[in-house]
Formats: sequence, structure tokens, C-alpha cells
Amino acid sequence: MKIVVLGCGRVGSQLAGALDVEGHEVSIIDKEPKAFRRLNPSFKGKTVSGIGFDRDVLVEAGIERADGFASVTNGDNSNIISALIAKRVFHVPRVVTRIYDPMRANIYKRFGIPTISSTVWGANSLREHLLFRELNSEFSFGSGEVELMEMEIPARLVGRSVNDLAVEGQALVTCVVRLGQSMVPTEATVFKEGDLVFVCVATSFLSKFRSMIGY
Repeated sequence: MKIVVLGCGRVGSQLAGALDVEGHEVSIIDKEPKAFRRLNPSFKGKTVSGIGFDRDVLVEAGIERADGFASVTNGDNSNIISALIAKRVFHVPRVVTRIYDPMRANIYKRFGIPTISSTVWGANSLREHLLFRELNSEFSFGSGEVELMEMEIPARLVGRSVNDLAVEGQALVTCVVRLGQSMVPTEATVFKEGDLVFVCVATSFLSKFRSMIGY
């Protein structure tokens, strides 16, 4: 894929480097040429100096044939403006942006652009580590509103059905791993000792979910 990354800070440089190692064609933009020093010397992609919402800069970076665009500068306004240009002017198929302000993140999502609020995500992650040691977060969706949690089924739930952990709009068992074999459960699936369970849980429901499973 052809990917354009705006912002060569800690996140942008890591993202561009990872994509480059995976074999993607990467261009990274930053207004400060010295920011490119954060890139690994083995980086094979293209570096472009300039303002991320300047049309000529974006064209130089290859936006016209890009499959994806990520804006991860330190400025919320720059991120959302450049993301909107990528999506609406250049019709890039996949556009994502990072936003610090949680209030702005909710507003910008209405533009149809996946928005990652690192502030919300970070706060939720810290909260989980403090409160839910028995539950391991495997994946965070959106800005952390929903978590994919992994847990070994507690003894009190052995013999109970998967449906007993389902709460409409709040929690849903998505996978059960038993004796090394994974399966998508049905409502009639019964938990057995040693089952490893993956559950999608709304972050706001984690405390109640913890009580449900007896942790």
C-alpha cells in the first residue's frame, strides 16, 4: 500500500518505520526537517518538508495515489484539516487522525473520519491496569470506548452458558479457546474448566462486568 503519514514525532516516526519494514511505500511529512532524524537510518520511504495541509506538499508526498493517510501531529487543528483534505479533496480510501481533545474527537467523528483520542485511550488503559488485573485487554476499538478482553473462565462460571455473560449493548463473548482450539460460541455454548474467553466490553461497563464474573 501507499501510505502518507503527517507528523514525524514519536508516534509518526514509529508508524512510518513499522509500515516501511512491512514493505509498504511510505511518505512522511513534517514542517521541521530535523524531525526526520527520528526515523531509523534504514528507512526507505520518502520525507517531505512542509505544512501538512498545503496541497503542493501533499502532492509531493504522493497523496494523489495514496491508499491511506494518517495525521498524527501535535496539533488537533492541523490533524483534522489535513485529514479532511485527504478524504474530501484527494479521496484517499483510508484516512485516520489523532486528536488530543476528547470533546473535539467526538465532533470530528461526525465527518466520517476514524479518530483516535490518545488522551481517552491512555486514561482508559491506565484505569484498566489499576482496576482490572484479572482481565487482559487485547485490543482497543475507536478511542477506547470498547475493549476486547481476555480472561480464563473463573470456577464459578464453569457449567454456565455463554449467554450468561452477554449484556445487550455492553458485553458480548466473541470467542472461546478450549484445549488449543478456538470457536465462535453460540448462546448454548457451556463454559468448561480451563476455557480462555474473549469478550467485547464497553469501557464504561468494565466495573460491572468484573462483578458479574466474580473478580
